[in-house]
Amino acid sequence: MHAPITLNKAKHFHPIDARLRPKLSFWEGKLSGKLSFWEGKMREIVAQKVLEGTVSPIPPYTRRNIPVPRVPNKAFAVIGMRRAGKTTFLWQIAQEWMAQGAAREQVLYFNFEDERLTGLEASQLHWIVEEYYRLYPHWRDRERVIFLLDEIQIVSGWERFARRLMDTEQIDLYLSGSSAKLLSQEIASSMRGRALPITVFPFSFREYLRHLNIEPERPYKRLRKAEQTLIEHHLRRYLRVGGFPEVVSLDSEIDRMELLRTYVDVAVLRDVIERHDIKQVQALRRVVRRLLSAPAGTLSVNKLYNELKSQGIKISKETLYSYLDYLTDAFLVRIVELSSRSERQRMSNPRKVYPIDMGLIPLYQMGTEFPLGQAVETCVLLELQRRKGEIFYVKTPTGYEVDFLVYFPEGYTELIQVCANPSEPATLEREVRALLDAKTLHPNASLRLIVLESLPLNVAVPEAIQVSLLSEWLLMEQNSDSVPCRRYLPPA
Repeated sequence: MHAPITLNKAKHFHPIDARLRPKLSFWEGKLSGKLSFWEGKMREIVAQKVLEGTVSPIPPYTRRNIPVPRVPNKAFAVIGMRRAGKTTFLWQIAQEWMAQGAAREQVLYFNFEDERLTGLEASQLHWIVEEYYRLYPHWRDRERVIFLLDEIQIVSGWERFARRLMDTEQIDLYLSGSSAKLLSQEIASSMRGRALPITVFPFSFREYLRHLNIEPERPYKRLRKAEQTLIEHHLRRYLRVGGFPEVVSLDSEIDRMELLRTYVDVAVLRDVIERHDIKQVQALRRVVRRLLSAPAGTLSVNKLYNELKSQGIKISKETLYSYLDYLTDAFLVRIVELSSRSERQRMSNPRKVYPIDMGLIPLYQMGTEFPLGQAVETCVLLELQRRKGEIFYVKTPTGYEVDFLVYFPEGYTELIQVCANPSEPATLEREVRALLDAKTLHPNASLRLIVLESLPLNVAVPEAIQVSLLSEWLLMEQNSDSVPCRRYLPPA
């Protein structure tokens, strides 16, 4: 006969749990007769996590500048790469709810990434609701409560539970996961338009400064020279260190590299190899190395296929396309396609590939000079994605290339060229000509040149081009000084 199941309060429970203990005991004595031993043990764990998730203090966090859509009767899917800060963002949502008057017990945080929950099925997710309202029956059908369900995609079929919850309970749902496509596909097919995504990136530059307690309180141009110098110093560190929250505070480069390498390995293993049952692991790791070793570079699947073939690695082009999709879905890389009205032309031309964070760039650049220009371009791309731009790159008929063509959701368009070192006359001339040439394809787009260093005093650019210092552009209010214009598609 199995020993009775007991809860270890000393090991697992918060000190104030004693006042809630009688509510748990309601079902504890009935488990053995109604559930199997395994089900009883699993439900005990669920009940324990529900209790802890409503009484544990909110951990300290750095506030993120991530807007939450104001759309009623929707669930929100919080997605992003592992360790980018999704969990702390969920806690930020909880804190904002409480600041508006909600009680702590009206907020449930439940993390499914717990080895004790291995084997939990979608049909058992209702235990979470039952145990919550067993503890807090006075909230049911009277006040809205909020469920923060972290890494819920681990439970296959979770979307049916989420939809039923929205249909039958007064619960606001925030769901997190590490795979964009996994959540978006399930939401599209099963949530029937009732869930919206919220993407969490590593820290922006402003969030990086906030995390270090040096966020400026005034616009860049109104800062004292000493303050501007400090900002410029930290910008160069940010371009090398990146914005993963745990990494930002580390002083040791060796520790940073080791931690970031772990991030990549875990993302590849958990979110690609295990999730998609990859058999050709060696080929996948070669692809990862190839993508991360050439930040802001173009990728041709045909060339990659031939490169791997020459190394004795047999893999189909279709599989390589799948690997690229998987790595994008795991948020390890970001993809920018060529601007064209033709879907076929966009797919047949090389894509530009960027890491999800500048901190990943040195991982595969050992023994070489740090590619500052590519880091700056990556930084701009990630900030544009935070600002929810629809982004392409441009090639003109005369052979010039512009880094980004951006359609902003507010309805205006920008052609953006990035230049780390504008003091080289030939480099600056090339960047300016590229923008002016691309303007003929996109006449309604405003032109912007983003530079890491200020232009030399004796150098001027055409008035049509707005020159932005990278530090100032990263810290400005999003899209505040851009000119609205209608979207324009180039000829095929």
